[in-house]
Amino acid sequence: MAKISIGFSRYSAFYSPLITTIACGFLKEEGLEPEYHIATPNHSAMAMIEDGTVQVTQSAVSASWNPLEQGKDLPFKHFAQINLKDGFFIIAKEPDPKFTWDKLKGARMIVDHGGQPMAMFRYACYKAGVEYDAIEALDLGGSEAMEAGFRAGRADYAHFQGPAPQQLEEDGVGYVVASVGEAIGPVAFSSLAASPEWLQTDTAKAFMRAYRKARQFCIETRAEEIAKIEDGYFEGIGQPALISCIKAYHNLGNWHPSVDISEESYETALDVFAHCGWITKRHPYSLVVTSPPDA
Repeated sequence: MAKISIGFSRYSAFYSPLITTIACGFLKEEGLEPEYHIATPNHSAMAMIEDGTVQVTQSAVSASWNPLEQGKDLPFKHFAQINLKDGFFIIAKEPDPKFTWDKLKGARMIVDHGGQPMAMFRYACYKAGVEYDAIEALDLGGSEAMEAGFRAGRADYAHFQGPAPQQLEEDGVGYVVASVGEAIGPVAFSSLAASPEWLQTDTAKAFMRAYRKARQFCIETRAEEIAKIEDGYFEGIGQPALISCIKAYHNLGNWHPSVDISEESYETALDVFAHCGWITKRHPYSLVVTSPPDA
């Protein structure tokens, strides 16, 4: 059985269409023995592609823009979408069924300062008519420090990718009040990337067959069943929180039947980063995105 190494820039139920290629055995059905690696601050997902640690990785089209801004050639292409919407939620210390985004004005809020999460959050604020600078945004570092800070009562609100906010809700520490994905709508958020050379291989075609099966499985299958399959994949996350998270992504329509990264969703992602002033030009779709490998 051929080996395949898969990378994750982050690891959460948000990426269930990729995780279930492993957890449901779809890769093994294609003759591939999978292993996976999670990026670290010193070894990014794209670095893992470049140095051969992995053949394919979860990423985002926006990961291509910084190298392009520096005039560098891209050693990878994005070839399939994972999520068509942002996967972050706003959680509050107190339940608030009538939450509106303007309640964030003047509030202390723990915000994920990673590149894409921050850009999307700022754009969601803009769409909601809230000045980002009106929020007392706290940068506590990585996800674990952010969660510890919220549990310790350092802020009234926080900004987390699922299933962390759903687990906080299960623990009675906070309450999910809004979705960044709902505020922005369809956008090229998370994607699959690989080198152009690898995308021409039979292994890439076999991977893509497995991924299409896994994606359809995630779209058609009840959250309870997906959560049971993924049990133990996320440290510190119980089944109720995982089920709640997957239901939320189902309801948002994150896992669209089409695996192609549309030009429209790509242009929206450019809008997001242009709003933040993080790109100097609109980098062409054709430089960043390619079609999925097909058998």
